[in-house]
Amino acid sequence: MPTTPSINNTEPDKRTKSILSAMKSQTNPVTSRAIRQRVVDLLPNEPVHRLELVVLRRYPRRLVNSVNYTGSLAAACGRDETGLVGIVLWGDQVKQVKTGDIIRIENGWCRERNGEIIVSTGRNGSLMVIER
Repeated sequence: MPTTPSINNTEPDKRTKSILSAMKSQTNPVTSRAIRQRVVDLLPNEPVHRLELVVLRRYPRRLVNSVNYTGSLAAACGRDETGLVGIVLWGDQVKQVKTGDIIRIENGWCRERNGEIIVSTGRNGSLMVIER
């Protein structure tokens, strides 16, 4: 029967030490995948980096013709494990999002209206349906 060499657990392996020290000294680069925010952490007039919500209801679309935007617009409400939030859907997002969808909003905005938090993608953000 072959014998296995005994491992001395009292002294950490040199490779482990070097890997851990390299990880501690390394700065975390900013990645495109931000940490998921929660509704309870949203603040008015602050950016929304990455927010995942279940759409509870999508209200009927409206056609808007203003100086800043012309097209369809719809309100919706969504929630995560920490709370409820209003959602503004623009253009193709109105057709894309249905009740019960799980959506991800990235690089959007957050506002407060009548004491309630509202989020949207705005012009530069993105909305993706993760699951139907």
